[in-house]
Amino acid sequence: MTKPMNTAVPQAISKADIEYQQKALGEVSRTFALTIPLLPEKLEQAVGNAYLLCRIADTIEDDEALSNDDKAQFSRQLIDLVNGADGSDSYAAKLAQQLGNNTPEGERDLVANTGQVLDITRQLSSGQVEAINTCVSSMATGMPEFQQNLSASGLPDMATLNSYCYYVAGVVGEMLTKLFCDYSEKIAHRREALTKLAFSFGQGLQLTNILKDIWVDQKRGVCWLPQDLFSRYGYDLNDLKEMNANPSLTAGMQHLIGVTRHHLGSALDYALTIPRQEKEIRQFLVFPLLLALLTLRKIHNNSADPDGSSIKISRRSVMLSALFVRFGAHHDRTLKQLVKILTRGLPNVPPSALRTV
Repeated sequence: MTKPMNTAVPQAISKADIEYQQKALGEVSRTFALTIPLLPEKLEQAVGNAYLLCRIADTIEDDEALSNDDKAQFSRQLIDLVNGADGSDSYAAKLAQQLGNNTPEGERDLVANTGQVLDITRQLSSGQVEAINTCVSSMATGMPEFQQNLSASGLPDMATLNSYCYYVAGVVGEMLTKLFCDYSEKIAHRREALTKLAFSFGQGLQLTNILKDIWVDQKRGVCWLPQDLFSRYGYDLNDLKEMNANPSLTAGMQHLIGVTRHHLGSALDYALTIPRQEKEIRQFLVFPLLLALLTLRKIHNNSADPDGSSIKISRRSVMLSALFVRFGAHHDRTLKQLVKILTRGLPNVPPSALRTV
């Protein structure tokens, strides 16, 4: 049985809980550990908390030791806990005990401390909790379909890839929109425009990750590329053993890079829709966008890299991006010009190519 959601004024979050959340973010995601602290404090705690809860849901779905039935059960219980149910400590202990040996230590520690993460959730405003709960619920119920049908030969079609990206990233874009609108009345006035762009914000980042991790995924027998797109260019994803000079494979990759470029362009539009006065929120949005564009350029320029080792962004590039974000995130013209430079030379697909193949 669930408890009613917190509708009172949010209480102060304990220092110990904040410190744990910051520590956990650093252990499970270096990128978000850098970007989330850019947000205003009230948003920082909510977004950080949401990311950790989504990461718990993701850990459940990725774990090789859990059966499909176990994953479904733990996912349903997580949704109930986020919605106010009791039993977080017993849940955490049971789940942590059943995780496989290959689960990263940071994720194992996060699962074991699910109760402490939820302690922060309980102190957030009702609007924030509603946004987080909707996101976690959608993610935890939508991802199993894809995890249960993992294949080394790719997803059936572009429509399935779009659906996968929605459940792992698009729902996050929708959640961020709700959190931003809850935080600022000025942003709330732009809700409609932000909502239309929220999916592209998440999809652009997720597609970049998929392209970056092709060979990491391939080694574990997984491929997230769409079969129909590559078949259209005459390439069978069952032959995806290493990147080579096969023109059909290259053509399919160029098409998908072009699709990703389009969504990252929409991600810029999303960031620019945030009022310039909300500089901290813009910094939070622009930083991962720049890192994604730098990564996409690397993917485009190193398409023959057999293991993806050349795709990693240098520390210097990360530092320069952080410096630009600090001083340029509120300058629309400067942002547009930088993105124009970063996308120069990347494939550009027509609007019709963005539809399912």
